[in-house]
Amino acid sequence: MEFAFIIDPPEGLKAYKDTSVSMMRALQARGHSIYLTEPKELFWRAAATQARVRRAEVTADDHDWYRAAEPLIRPLASFAAVLMRKDPPFDMEYVYSTYLLEAAEHEGAYVINGPRAIRDHNEKWAIAEFPQFTVPTLVTRDPDLVASFIDEHADVILKPLDGMGGSSIFRVRRDDVNRNVIVETMAHFGARSVMAQRFIPEIADGDKRIILINGEAAPHALARIPRAGETRGNLAAGGRGVARPLTTRDREIADTIGRALAPKGLFVIGLDVIGDYLTEVNVTSPTGFVEITQQTGFDVAGAFAQALEKSVGAR
Repeated sequence: MEFAFIIDPPEGLKAYKDTSVSMMRALQARGHSIYLTEPKELFWRAAATQARVRRAEVTADDHDWYRAAEPLIRPLASFAAVLMRKDPPFDMEYVYSTYLLEAAEHEGAYVINGPRAIRDHNEKWAIAEFPQFTVPTLVTRDPDLVASFIDEHADVILKPLDGMGGSSIFRVRRDDVNRNVIVETMAHFGARSVMAQRFIPEIADGDKRIILINGEAAPHALARIPRAGETRGNLAAGGRGVARPLTTRDREIADTIGRALAPKGLFVIGLDVIGDYLTEVNVTSPTGFVEITQQTGFDVAGAFAQALEKSVGAR
């Protein structure tokens, strides 16, 4: 089978830890062909959604991880599946890409994750669908409401709804002398929506990334432990990743969300869980495959490839 990956510029990927690269390697090892493209290379013409793609031989060399052939134009519906793995920011260009991919679906393409499902599930806001698993949370653009939330809960995390990798996340306490300017800056004086969540002290033990593949959880989570002096566990913010077996609570959260979201077209999901609480539902380009595999021996990318083959075969 032939699989097309929509990714960021491939020369910029860090193959030694990149989940998309691990997916490609697993699929190629099972005899499938890999094609690479980028959002800027998608287009619609003559009632067909197409892309400029390059067939790629994926190697085991992390410094020279792919060799691409000359580009050619292919309709997206000609592939067994198209995998949307572009990283945020989830800006309007990202939205336009989902429109193109949704058109491709109407033409018969199998797109993972489903473009409408990606649009409908903001990675921060999607927790609202599962309030039984969340801490007290506020989403607003009103600085006064944010200030009241901080007064009520004393210790709060503020984050934008469109960030990734721990960027622009603040911990604000009730007595913080900078709280007003932080709130004003985050909310842009009422022009930008922000999320406020009660601080979860269990972050010291790690922000767990739980991988769901077509509704099924990998048996281990990657606990991203903040470095000294930090409250963010994100690996991009210097956190240290430690794989751990799922707890009973982790499985309850994962099973519930998997049953709800897999039928909506979210084939690969990365849940963020701190302590016993769900904090994010990552649907654009969830990561963690490589670290979990290296530390536990459970082949996450192999499980993904097997599940994808089964899903394609069932269409």
